[in-house]
Amino acid sequence: MAKTPNRGMDRFRGRTLIIATQHGKEEVIAPELFNSLGVNCKVVSGLNTDQFGTFSGEIKRKGTALEVAQKKAHAALALSEASLVVASEGSFGPHPYYSFIPGNEELLLFIDQENNLTLVARYLTTETNYAHQAITAMDQLKTFCEQMGFPEHGLILKANHPDKAPLIYKELRNEADLFAKSTTLLNKGYTLMAETDMRAMRNPTRMKAIHQATLRLVELLQSECPQCEAPGYAKTEAIEGLPCQLCGTPTRSAKAYVYACSSCRYQEERKREDKRHEEPMYCDVCNP
Repeated sequence: MAKTPNRGMDRFRGRTLIIATQHGKEEVIAPELFNSLGVNCKVVSGLNTDQFGTFSGEIKRKGTALEVAQKKAHAALALSEASLVVASEGSFGPHPYYSFIPGNEELLLFIDQENNLTLVARYLTTETNYAHQAITAMDQLKTFCEQMGFPEHGLILKANHPDKAPLIYKELRNEADLFAKSTTLLNKGYTLMAETDMRAMRNPTRMKAIHQATLRLVELLQSECPQCEAPGYAKTEAIEGLPCQLCGTPTRSAKAYVYACSSCRYQEERKREDKRHEEPMYCDVCNP
């Protein structure tokens, strides 16, 4: 099979890469991509990513996180002459494995039109301050502020009234302004809901997750297919059957992984090197 003309990171070095954001994500994405790929990272002016959905709810997200990231990426490319773009989309809600605690998944989409390459990196974490709280008194608001890390982490105040249009306040930067606005609204008969601001530039905890997703993307880009040398050679499937250390029965733990190339579809099975046996506590025979 023919080899990729531009090998390794040389296929990216010196090119312009657009980061499709209006919320400051370039702060953690750009340094990693510059250092690893040698690309010149830019943010294009005029890009409105809020049109694809807002965390505060004024505009509902239409489609999956990947579909929204694709929309952001193509909108950014349309505003530039670049052929490289990275778009990010975050999701928040009950953790898929621990439903009693909130989770944050960050998705990074990388598109290289010149080399017909598309890669997706994901990072899932329980480290998030995603939360909301109904407010009927200032002591509730004060407690919520302390728990959520305000003002370093932003808060959004939503106000509803039976006879008036709903109100949303996103740019309350200190407790004095937040408490004054909340008191006024409560006195006017509004019901209040305080929410954590999940926009990247107002949420340092989320920014850390985006940084980790960027590291995952870099790792993916640096992993080349042994067949065609395209980036993105990655683990795609786990094969169960790691034998129990005590009785030798195959367990549900992975004994091997399937690695596959998204470009030429080459794949291989690799046995685990970090672990040859599973602890009896994870064996359905020893610990039914």
